[in-house]
Amino acid sequence: MASFDSNHVNGVSYTDDDATSEGSVADRIAELNRRRQVTFPNKRTIERRKPRRWPLVLRFVKGAIHSNIAIAAVLHALFTLLVVCLDLYVNVRADLPPSIVPSLSIVVGLMLVFRNQTSYNRFWDGRNNLTTIITATRNLTRSFLCTSYKTGQDTTDAERADIERAVRILMAIPSSVKNSLRAEWGAAWAPITKQDFNRVSGAVTPRLNPDYAQLLPLGLKGHEEEGLALPIELTALLEGFIKRGHDRGWFHAPGTSQLTVQVNTLIDAYGKMETIRYTQYPVAIMIHQRQVLALFGAVLPLAIVEESHWWSILIVSLVMFTLYGIEAIACQLEDPFGYDKNDIKMDAIVEDARTELSVMLNEWRSCNDGPIKKQMFVEEI
Repeated sequence: MASFDSNHVNGVSYTDDDATSEGSVADRIAELNRRRQVTFPNKRTIERRKPRRWPLVLRFVKGAIHSNIAIAAVLHALFTLLVVCLDLYVNVRADLPPSIVPSLSIVVGLMLVFRNQTSYNRFWDGRNNLTTIITATRNLTRSFLCTSYKTGQDTTDAERADIERAVRILMAIPSSVKNSLRAEWGAAWAPITKQDFNRVSGAVTPRLNPDYAQLLPLGLKGHEEEGLALPIELTALLEGFIKRGHDRGWFHAPGTSQLTVQVNTLIDAYGKMETIRYTQYPVAIMIHQRQVLALFGAVLPLAIVEESHWWSILIVSLVMFTLYGIEAIACQLEDPFGYDKNDIKMDAIVEDARTELSVMLNEWRSCNDGPIKKQMFVEEI
């Protein structure tokens, strides 16, 4: 077991004289704080949760859906104003029994509850499947870095390059899933320029975008224009690495099977996210729901104008604001992979996962390429 030197902490060395000298403790703490990196697991995901300056009840812009329902609420308010004016000044009586409102309220409430719950399930399932993909990449990265060698034999430079290539592909998979679900086809490659053409052969050498340049193999050609999504293409490369590792004697048969299961789990989660993304809410339900909401908003002022008069405008506006707001929230949640304020924070989650895997890869490389930083991959600790 590795010994712990109290005079050598986080790369800062101290002598016994320093430990007993005046002010050494304060200097030691200050030095440690200066050298500490301002980062932690899931840093970007957590930092996006900013402290609220205002109570949620007073928020009307960021994260709110008021702009989506303002027109509908105003139209119902104007219709109610017309009904009130006809009732007070033209003496046109609606004569609708107030008992009709509870019956319609039950129907509207059930429809909105069903729609909202279904949409939130899509949001929640999308987040869980993204976690499944991140977990699979963590498991595969750990296995590749810790078990890709044969006991008693040193790995060659080519084999180490193959391991690093596989891990970098794993780092690229969450980003490729994010771009694919957002229909950002070709996001891994930079636009073609004159420098990409070979004047002799006429061939085109694809260039990778900065986000992918350090992750994907040089010269990798995408097939998205042919119908093959980049995440699926990358999993094929991973499966090839697992086969090579088995042939080299790195992975025994049960271990190879477990690695393949992780790849299959990753593809399964991606397929479920595709289902959420490309399965639209049935248009018949959406049409009928909007029509029922409009009908309820038209009947409500006719039923309450006799008793409420001018107050009917405020009452109808607040009621329709509430109902249309619930429906607007459902519309945002049913496709949770975009850029809306209420969507899954995929950019932050993907970047945190990439940082995590990058640290593991750097630790693994440090075992042979330089001084061991934290002895993560040393056999005898």
